[in-house]
Amino acid sequence: MSKNKKKNKKVKIISASILIILLLIGLYNGLKIKNYMIKSEKITSPIRIVLVTDLHSCKYGEEEKNLIQAIEEQNPDIIALSGDIFDDKIPDNNTEYFLKGVAEKYPCYYVTGNHEYYAGWEAYYKKMEILEKYQVHVLNGMIENITIHGQDISICGVEDPVSSNFNKQFKQIQELLKNNNNYKILLSHRPELFEDYVTANFDLVLAGHAHGGQWRIPVILNGLYAPDQGLFPKFAGGFYQKENTTMIVSRGLARESTRIPRIYNQPELVVIDLESLD
Repeated sequence: MSKNKKKNKKVKIISASILIILLLIGLYNGLKIKNYMIKSEKITSPIRIVLVTDLHSCKYGEEEKNLIQAIEEQNPDIIALSGDIFDDKIPDNNTEYFLKGVAEKYPCYYVTGNHEYYAGWEAYYKKMEILEKYQVHVLNGMIENITIHGQDISICGVEDPVSSNFNKQFKQIQELLKNNNNYKILLSHRPELFEDYVTANFDLVLAGHAHGGQWRIPVILNGLYAPDQGLFPKFAGGFYQKENTTMIVSRGLARESTRIPRIYNQPELVVIDLESLD
């Protein structure tokens, strides 16, 4: 074999090895903690929120101990559950283990995603019974005014548009929020409706649904495809700001429930710290 052929073969082996390594790194789906800090003149006392979306009843250790432990280490004031915590095909066991592990320790606020409805109405009501069992606050077109560390917060929520209640609930919340000067948080599964949230003048919107665009190329491509946004989604995951509204979109926790693997798109637990401007 000539020197050039040996050299070319060596280059091909090295190139193939690098590609395999990059692919293996890209396929790693261990849980990632993603932190955001938001400062507002409406905030006088610090508040920590953990955002959980798109769990789809996927497994995170025996009886979800890995996910539960990760949340405990963050020591949140509240947990926001922005849809698809349940799945339409995977049994609810893991979701129930998760709720059992966190709901007694932290106030949990929930809105539906599309997959809670895809399961059919009988299964849907069983999922709602699980939420009721663990005293999770279900926000269906509702507002709860709460106080955390002396800070007044209005936390609102709407059902997923699949339910057909979204528009009615959204208008209802807007009406109820008139003359409300609290820091206003909206839980909604759908990030693609960002312009509506801006128009409604929410301070913070917490969403999911996009699964991080499923495939990513760090720095170059934030997401390849997301449901209801299509190719190269604008709101695949991350921090979005317009006028007075901030939206945080979680890349979600779905793993074995997805049809295609996540690439360079680790499942994430989102931690949001609200701070004063001082």
